[in-house]
Amino acid sequence: MTTYTDRQKEIIDVSINIIAEKGIQQLTIKNISKSMKISEPAIYRHFDGKMEILLAILLNFKEYGHSISTDVTSKKLTTIEQLESVIMNHIRQFTAKPALAAVIFSEEIFQNDKRLAEQVRAIMQTNQSMIINIIERGQQTNEIRNDIPAKHLSIMVMGALRLLVTKWRLSQYSFNLQQEGAELWRSLNLLLTA
Repeated sequence: MTTYTDRQKEIIDVSINIIAEKGIQQLTIKNISKSMKISEPAIYRHFDGKMEILLAILLNFKEYGHSISTDVTSKKLTTIEQLESVIMNHIRQFTAKPALAAVIFSEEIFQNDKRLAEQVRAIMQTNQSMIINIIERGQQTNEIRNDIPAKHLSIMVMGALRLLVTKWRLSQYSFNLQQEGAELWRSLNLLLTA
């Protein structure tokens, strides 16, 4: 697990906000330093450049997903409860840091750099593998329907979450994401339950 200093975390958070509000093109060391009211060289003492900051944003999200997976699988929960926990943990994270949704669900902003694109792909693959594993365990115990492949159910779960969060972001956060997320989960639960 990567450990960041308080100043690095602040730089990461400011960078996420700049991307969310102004787009990736406006993420420059100059704009970061201006937002933080510190000098540009002060930024370079913590990160080698913009690319390292972007990698740190993605790595943070990847590690958060891994911690959710570890937490969920360590508890004595049914597979349905595990899926609910994964979904609601992500919703809580986006509610706490709305700008993160603009970065994580806008993977096209990372497509022009091979390292960044690879990190985004790894995050998506890790999250889908986690969901597939939970679903497959639930199918083996007849808790989750097995007339639809786990891979397809995982896409439905992940796609529904992504669409809800994207709608929330594009509506300028005009509705209660946690409430809508809970309602979405109830519908997904009906879809998944054997």
